Amino acid sequence: MTTEEITENVIKALDEIRPFLKSDGGDITLISIEEDKHVKVRLEGACTSCSVNQMTLRAGVETTIKKFAPQIETVVNVM
Repeated sequence: MTTEEITENVIKALDEIRPFLKSDGGDITLISIEEDKHVKVRLEGACTSCSVNQMTLRAGVETTIKKFAPQIETVVNVM
């Protein structure tokens, strides 16, 4: 998969999960993809202070991204 395809797939994944985040007053922004396998995102809105945001990041965001782009190894939230 090319870098462009990986980026497109990560964006598709974020678009799939975004409605769930927005329903709780949050959102997510793609910051970068490094070496085609490490994704940095920024949880925003209510997600920044939510006590379960790490669970959301792992169980929701990371799982969805890996479904669209299986070669992604890590997903981290940056402030």
